[in-house]
Amino acid sequence: MRLAQGDFARETVYGDDPVAVAESFCDQGAAWVHVVDLDAARTGEPRNRPVVEAVVAAVAGRAAVQTGGGVRSVDDARSLADAGVARVVMGSAAFLRPELVERVAAVVPVAVGLDHRGLTLAVHGWTETTDRLVTDALGAFPAADAFVITDIARDGLLGGPDLSGLAAAVAATEQAVIASGGVSSLEDLRALAGIAGLHGVITGRAIYEGRFTVAEAVETLAQ
Repeated sequence: MRLAQGDFARETVYGDDPVAVAESFCDQGAAWVHVVDLDAARTGEPRNRPVVEAVVAAVAGRAAVQTGGGVRSVDDARSLADAGVARVVMGSAAFLRPELVERVAAVVPVAVGLDHRGLTLAVHGWTETTDRLVTDALGAFPAADAFVITDIARDGLLGGPDLSGLAAAVAATEQAVIASGGVSSLEDLRALAGIAGLHGVITGRAIYEGRFTVAEAVETLAQ
């Protein structure tokens, strides 16, 4: 399922078999599968962890799995690492306890999720706004393997990514930056590929609604 602008009241369900979806992504050449436990992101309870584990098992040897939502302790990270998750995404916990990122990074690579409205960061499943800016956070987590930057105002709306903001973020850090939110077309992917140093892009709704296929996306970025 997908949310519009992080709003749990504006969800769209695209299917009830995440494992089959992940396998189809791999069949089309995806090297990574990004999984978010939205329930855990909001409540902290990892209700969908068995689903994450099933996805990891299904794509093992073909794609790496990056997962977020409810990763709030070293034990959470260790459980996911033991299941074969290649990288965990930490958002709320990273900002509430920055030292936790370094401890988790000793167990499994960490991507810090920088979810923002405007340039102001949001936490707890995007339900609370903080007074911190994306630019402040980029230098605050030296142990992070990557940053996943999501423009909440664009996420799930197919309005195009925040190219200038992402370019500024890439220029401000030597750590990997992954774009998320707003991708609607192959042209958007080409535009993102034009940001020198951008590490990757996450796209969901555009694929689920047939704007392009995973295979077309992989081919476009390979070019």
